[in-house]
Amino acid sequence: MMSGMAVEGVVREWHPEQGWGVIDAQDTPGGCWAHFSNVAIDGYRELARGQVVCLEWEAVNQEGFCYRARRVWPKGAASIDSVGETVTDAYSSTVRWSFDLPE
Repeated sequence: MMSGMAVEGVVREWHPEQGWGVIDAQDTPGGCWAHFSNVAIDGYRELARGQVVCLEWEAVNQEGFCYRARRVWPKGAASIDSVGETVTDAYSSTVRWSFDLPE
């Protein structure tokens, strides 16, 4: 199940060093887990404890919470549409696996 429209919530906690937090909203009892990649703002994607936000959520089990934010942004701010699709040169990683088949 997903929210059809944005609801208002308050950031309960935010861990900037780990890039995630929990948002409390009436529609997400027990809290809604949020990741920095789903913060729909330009620039550095961070929220602050006590901040009022708008969020779109989905009902899934994430890190012990029954809800996960699909998109979240500060109340009164414009949200961006390309959440989770930011391409940056700040960090890049590649893993390549190869196996030798037995003869």
